[in-house]
Amino acid sequence: MTLMRVEAIIPPDRLERLKAALEEKGFVSMTISEVTGRGEQRGIKLRYNGRAEHLDLLSKVKIELVVCDYEVDFLIETIAEAVRTGRIGDGRIFISPVARSIKLRSGEDMARLETLSSRSLEDQ
Repeated sequence: MTLMRVEAIIPPDRLERLKAALEEKGFVSMTISEVTGRGEQRGIKLRYNGRAEHLDLLSKVKIELVVCDYEVDFLIETIAEAVRTGRIGDGRIFISPVARSIKLRSGEDMARLETLSSRSLEDQ
């Protein structure tokens, strides 16, 4: 088993819906950050007091979760179902491996536990 980091960058107005969907499916541990950025839309044009303004960077929210590799596809489906509208600006999901995850309180090393667990299974 490999630990994977799943990062979703979404519009802020969809955060509560996504959090509820994640919790419903058992994904309760997450890190949430307010970020700015732009994608294909290259910002947006607004009209303010009769003048056109170009807003280059948009407010977004980044949700990060670390899960087991076999949970990644289910997590992606959960995120997509909660956030997708089919319009530009829905967001993006990034997936990357996590070399180690150490719990500061206890020193528990998830990578080591998984190695020990898989070795003990092979010994049986």
